[in-house]
Amino acid sequence: MTIASIGLDAGSTTVKAVAINPEGQIAARVIENTKPDISSQAERLIEGLRSETGSGPDTTVSATGYGRKMVRNAGKVITEITAHGRGAFFLAGKALTLVDVGGQDSKVIRIAASGNVEDFAMNDKCAAGTGRFLEVILHRLEIGYDQVEPMLDRASGSVSISNTCTVFAESEIISLLARGVPVEEIVYAVHAAFAERVGSLVMRLGRPSAIHMSGGGARNAGLVKLLGKHLCVPATVLPEAQFVGALGAALTAASTRAGI
Repeated sequence: MTIASIGLDAGSTTVKAVAINPEGQIAARVIENTKPDISSQAERLIEGLRSETGSGPDTTVSATGYGRKMVRNAGKVITEITAHGRGAFFLAGKALTLVDVGGQDSKVIRIAASGNVEDFAMNDKCAAGTGRFLEVILHRLEIGYDQVEPMLDRASGSVSISNTCTVFAESEIISLLARGVPVEEIVYAVHAAFAERVGSLVMRLGRPSAIHMSGGGARNAGLVKLLGKHLCVPATVLPEAQFVGALGAALTAASTRAGI
């Protein structure tokens, strides 16, 4: 197959890589948990995509994500905001407000009808507004993402989580469990607190008419539903939600090619 470029998103939790064809469509993809040696991991994933697609060593590679500067064979290195903005616009084909819930940070990006990033806001100082917060809490409760939405539907919202620090919130949850509070009420409280925190990030840019979501957090259908409800706007998960940054990197690498 003909490959235009490869994009790699070296995130704090997972590393994603895609190979795209000349039309910008994803021809091959791979995702792995982030390893300590990101440089070697990225090189291996890129070579794996080249082997899978039959592309040569001259295929342009672009990297993004927090570990982007450790990708040795990247011809271009771009910021996460640029990569996610470009990838989201390509997938949506219109102006949009993107909410990306990643492991290390959450990003809100307002993208114009031209495809340019107009504004953005990030939460990268505290885990409470990131996918790591939900990952830690749900792991403590032994609950998977696929179980969240039914639990939220059953919950009455009778309890709340007052702590926004991940460590203190986990202690508070242990106390709620000891008091016999139903697990679905705790799950609702955790997601409501998360939606409020991320919702505040969204509102820094002004209330949108709708939101589109990407990142690992977008796999949590309950979170998507509750965040939309909190903001009183429709919430839609982008296709290839976990690969939006990698796609944007690949599109940037191939920006001089016709049709992209």
